[in-house]
Amino acid sequence: MESKGMMGRELFKLTDAAADRVKHLIDEGDSAGAVLRISVKTQGCSGLAYAMEYTDAPLPMDELVEDKGVRICVDPLATMYLAGTEMDYIEDKLSSGFVFNNPNEKGRCGCGESFHV
Repeated sequence: MESKGMMGRELFKLTDAAADRVKHLIDEGDSAGAVLRISVKTQGCSGLAYAMEYTDAPLPMDELVEDKGVRICVDPLATMYLAGTEMDYIEDKLSSGFVFNNPNEKGRCGCGESFHV
C-alpha cells in the first residue's frame, strides 16, 4: 500500500538500506511487531527536526505507509513537510545513521540537525 501526499506524490519512501536497517532494529530489539512513526518537531537552529519512534499501532489520524516490507506511520501534522521524502541509511568509517532526502527543505543548519521549509 502506498500513501500519496500532496499533488499525488508518494508521501514517504525508504531506500533498500533504510528498510533493511529498520527491519533489523525491529527484529533485534524489544520492538517486535512495532511500527516506525515519523514526525517533525520544532527544534534546532533552523526550526524543524525529524523525529522517529516505535509505536505499537498508528494513532487514529496517522498516515500509514508500507514500503519494502516496513510499516511506517507519519504524524498528520508532518505530512506537509514530508511529502516526497525518502529515508536512507548511510554507513561509513566515521558514522552511521538515517538520512532524510526531503525535496521540501529550503535549507539546513550548519550542524545538519535541523531544517526549514
